[in-house]
Amino acid sequence: MLLYILRRLLIAVPTLLFIALVSFWLMHIAPGGPFDMERPMPEVVRANIEAKFHLNEPFLIQFFIYISNFVRGDLGPSFVYQDFSVTQLVAQSWPVSAVLGVISFCVSVPTGMVLGTIAALKRNSKLDYLLMSFSMTGVVIPAFVLAPVLVTIFSIHLGLLPAGGWEGGKLSFLILPVISLATGSIASIARVMRGAMIETLNQPYIRTATAKGLSTSYILFHHALRPSLIPIIAMLGPSFVAVVTGSVIIDIFFSTGGMGQHFVSGALNRDYGLVMGITLIVASLTIFFNLVVDLLYTIIDPRIRV
Repeated sequence: MLLYILRRLLIAVPTLLFIALVSFWLMHIAPGGPFDMERPMPEVVRANIEAKFHLNEPFLIQFFIYISNFVRGDLGPSFVYQDFSVTQLVAQSWPVSAVLGVISFCVSVPTGMVLGTIAALKRNSKLDYLLMSFSMTGVVIPAFVLAPVLVTIFSIHLGLLPAGGWEGGKLSFLILPVISLATGSIASIARVMRGAMIETLNQPYIRTATAKGLSTSYILFHHALRPSLIPIIAMLGPSFVAVVTGSVIIDIFFSTGGMGQHFVSGALNRDYGLVMGITLIVASLTIFFNLVVDLLYTIIDPRIRV
């Protein structure tokens, strides 16, 4: 197990460095700069600013300086929010995005598994068709389409839930963003779980257990569930990425104050340091979570370690 973890870490570190290099290069070649949005400044002033932030250095030296600071937890300055560093802006918005993402993820995984299992146990019934119709709809409707529909129904017409804001993460402010984020993952997990469970239930050892008179619940939890979890574990990484990337749109639409709002603000205002910092934070979390998923995968199916 330790050797497998070391191998995965040896892959994760170069992957993060490659993402950082490509992102930094894209920021470097992007037209304009953070100071082009302001009124024209004297060349001497511009040269002093570029020297202060190492913008006059060659590309590779700039990249090395940035990575060195990133390892120490310094994401650099924000050129638009001049009273704050990127680290401070991320620290302010990170809790909101973390709460929203974790809740959405924790809702989507068990809900999708339960719905998929029910559909498998009731396969080819009206309930199965209903659940799979919901699943298909949830897969094809993105969060940025579902969110305004939910707001129109539950906020504008019914007045049951707030249309946006955060208010310290109160439950009423969480419901619509979480539903918007989690629906796609619930639908995807339900479809995969149904297929995996049906395949498992058709195995000879399941039929043998049924012939012995064991109850359906006993067979489900003691024989069928664990093999059916293997494809679900493999889906956790993509589901997490979907929640993280979807939260950018949700942050903007519901004005939650999360990292998504800072990311878009940085992109629109050419605050490349802010965009770069958030990109690396999200990439680091994604790589770390995929590493955790790989470890879970080896626990359920030890053959993966070979």
